[in-house]
Amino acid sequence: METLLRISGIEPESIVDGPGLRFVIFSQGCKHHCKGCHNPSTFDLNGGRLIEIGDIIRDIEKNPLLTGVTFSGGEPFLQAEAFSKIAKCCHEMGLDVISYTGYTFENLLAGFNENPAWKTLLENIDLLIDGPFIEEKKSLMLLFRGSSNQRILDMKASLKEGKPIIKDLEG
Repeated sequence: METLLRISGIEPESIVDGPGLRFVIFSQGCKHHCKGCHNPSTFDLNGGRLIEIGDIIRDIEKNPLLTGVTFSGGEPFLQAEAFSKIAKCCHEMGLDVISYTGYTFENLLAGFNENPAWKTLLENIDLLIDGPFIEEKKSLMLLFRGSSNQRILDMKASLKEGKPIIKDLEG
């Protein structure tokens, strides 16, 4: 049986959700409900539509110009198992993987025992853009982030060190 993912939508070509040309999957469902959220229609855990991850992977494979795939939200970590499977396939295709999350890296690490799929997802992404959107810290000048509290983390280095390691994409 194919794994299903609840999504709010897909953007097949984006240049604003990470470096390069990216395929973006917007997950459906979010418990953070950040004030001023860019995607409040993704809050409903039962909204959006279900799609087989095999269909998503086939769509990604069709575009040889893609440099990576981005998981956005909603909250991708609410469906960590399905997103992990997609991330593994993307790496097999030579694509990098970015995930946004309203959780902090520290929250995710602390939740490994209750949510083992979080660890699997973190192990299968290259960059994590973490932290809730905070309207009072909103800035249109930030690269790939909405508010200044959010960080772009090198996931391999962060997991190895057990602490957040910032990735500088501007230098």
